[in-house]
Amino acid sequence: MSKVFFGGSRRLGRLNPAVHARLRNVIANGHTVLVGDAAGVDRAVQSFFAGEHYQKVVVYCMDGNCRNNLGDWPIEAVESGGKKKDFAYYAMKDAKMSVDADYGFMIWDGESKGTLNNVLNLLQQGKSVLLYRSPSREFVKISSGDQLLLVVADCSPDVRDYLNEKIKLDERTTVARQVTLGF
Repeated sequence: MSKVFFGGSRRLGRLNPAVHARLRNVIANGHTVLVGDAAGVDRAVQSFFAGEHYQKVVVYCMDGNCRNNLGDWPIEAVESGGKKKDFAYYAMKDAKMSVDADYGFMIWDGESKGTLNNVLNLLQQGKSVLLYRSPSREFVKISSGDQLLLVVADCSPDVRDYLNEKIKLDERTTVARQVTLGF
């Protein structure tokens, strides 16, 4: 079965019934869940799967120190080499999950750079993502940089500028477009 990388905004701590239905599909299909150890979506996804007593979960954490592992599942420790605990530090864990996953399921608050960074990592590897846009309560399947740009087009110019500054959104969607087209 497939491995699904779950991630999302730290600001979002609860999952609605539409997301719960999708998570139940993951269980029904026997997929392996790859999830981080952060507060917010990571913890909420862990809480759901722990409540369902689902065992096919692997928690990724930095240097073997898990902040959250609600189901006492196996961990995948990503070594930092002593780097400081900033965005790049935790992004190493997310990058490893994107490599190990077959596809992604991201829950986005409309602003989180980390969530979109995960989407871009997956796209640049030719993998697709199911993105749940929390503000509009809709699911969007993304398999190309162009599709991601359509999603981000609804963001304010300030958010777009922020995403370009922090994760080079426009530049990386061009790379994702090239992967999709086979260049």
